[in-house]
Amino acid sequence: MKTIDLREKSVEELKALLDEQQLNQFRLRMAKATGQLGKSHEVAVTRKTIARIKTLLTEKQGNGQ
Repeated sequence: MKTIDLREKSVEELKALLDEQQLNQFRLRMAKATGQLGKSHEVAVTRKTIARIKTLLTEKQGNGQ
């Protein structure tokens, strides 16, 4: 998912998307461990998406300073 698309979402939507992506990451890791994952690059793509979402959440919520 592109950062531009993520910036348009609210904090609640980002949190829900983060939960969804983390669950997807878990499923991909389990599939990779059991040898059932055909597209191994999806693990890295999901990890980077999670990082983007976390970065935007920090920006939108303020970092406590």
